[in-house]
Amino acid sequence: MGLKIKLLTAVCLLMTAMTAKGEFANETLNYVITYKWGAIHKETADATLRLTNHGSNYNLLLTAKTRRWADKFFTVRDTLSGVVSKKGLRPLRYVKSAHEGGKYSKDVITYSHNGKSTTGKCTRYRNKKGKVSTSGNTLTAAGDVYDMLSVFYYLRTLNYTTMAKGQTVKVTVFSGSKAETLTIKNLGLETITLRNKKRVHSYHIKFRFTTKGKKKSSDDMDAWLSADSRKIPLQLEGSLPLGKLKVYLK
Repeated sequence: MGLKIKLLTAVCLLMTAMTAKGEFANETLNYVITYKWGAIHKETADATLRLTNHGSNYNLLLTAKTRRWADKFFTVRDTLSGVVSKKGLRPLRYVKSAHEGGKYSKDVITYSHNGKSTTGKCTRYRNKKGKVSTSGNTLTAAGDVYDMLSVFYYLRTLNYTTMAKGQTVKVTVFSGSKAETLTIKNLGLETITLRNKKRVHSYHIKFRFTTKGKKKSSDDMDAWLSADSRKIPLQLEGSLPLGKLKVYLK
């Protein structure tokens, strides 16, 4: 998985805390993303995630951008937005606008639900050398279906205290061009050391994305959530061809 996708996926894993009633509260959170390779451990990017309650829905917004020094190697200015119904956390609309390495792209997914089946009408816009091309396709799947923004709110609703160590949960994720299977694996309780040297208990979980349920579409990623009712994301780590990408809640 490339740096730009790792960056986006990593930030998505850090989400707002839930209220005691099981609903997400209005919140704005800030994150720092670092690159680690050997003795090098440098802050690479920043991100902001907002959730706003709006009637029977949640409005989601994620923005991410690389630091000035990283812009010299690869510039990222990405925005993800979405609308999710509070009932069942069903996604209604998802938009990804990406300015990456001098290129611009936009993916729009509009959802419709029919019983246990979900359909996503996907439109993709690409700007290559000033010329904009448009393509589209329709994805359909049974069971729980999410996108790269809404799925990670779903992850926060899982009860890891009742899951056995090694137990997995699978859901479908729609991107602009394909459907992927996300497998969430519970690795049990661990004590970790935060950047401020504080030691805390956490739930360790691993994420795997595959296409057609078999072919691995990216490297696995690890996340550590606070071992309490809020399940606050504390750390996330993913591998790159050279080094690792780590994410910390500020």
